Amino acid sequence: MRIFLAGATGVVGRRLVPWLRDADHTVIGTTRAASKVPAVERLGAIPAVVDVLDGAAIGRALSEAGASIVIHQLTDLSATPNTPEFAAALERNARLRLEGTANLMAAASAAGVTRVIAQSVAFLYTPGDGPRTEGDPVEPGGVSVGALALERAVMGTPGIEGIVLRYGYFYGPVTWSESPRLRPALHIDAAAHAALLAVTRGAPGIYNIADDDGAVSIDKARRELGFEPDVRGA
Repeated sequence: MRIFLAGATGVVGRRLVPWLRDADHTVIGTTRAASKVPAVERLGAIPAVVDVLDGAAIGRALSEAGASIVIHQLTDLSATPNTPEFAAALERNARLRLEGTANLMAAASAAGVTRVIAQSVAFLYTPGDGPRTEGDPVEPGGVSVGALALERAVMGTPGIEGIVLRYGYFYGPVTWSESPRLRPALHIDAAAHAALLAVTRGAPGIYNIADDDGAVSIDKARRELGFEPDVRGA
């Protein structure tokens, strides 16, 4: 299949492209910077230089890609927590989830895409007894605003099967931590592998993707996607 990967040079995208290529998919990978084109090519993807915040540009890119599936792994969190730049990074990331996702879904619909897999977060649930399931209530405000807007856009576009992967806090290579710090935790390789699984498995809907650390239930992802959190080695 031809897959349009929005965010090919991100922390998940870099680990996902080789798995998609090994599964014989053709990957069109986006980057906002022309300087990153060689990096996309080294991964084995066809580069597309485009900013998802430019609706017309992302529409052209998806039309030219001829893809049937879109994977949305776009983030903008270049600053680390507890630094002066982090607040601005959170604002940029929220804009990507709100405006960027809306542009991407409009472009996907116009291009005849049939399935969209998107990255959300699993640390938005209201506290309660036992692991949180996909149907449990979420905290209002904060990170939930952008994440829920993304989820509504992905799952609410007519004619498109929308799959939302609610990721835990990343750890592993090129993340903010080599080992789990916060729950729900998730190794970056397992995050990428879950997106690979969702290309061909799972009904539309929300899936918690995290370590089996008691914070969220991953039963649905295990049952419907075949997800296992101990997968390593993209």
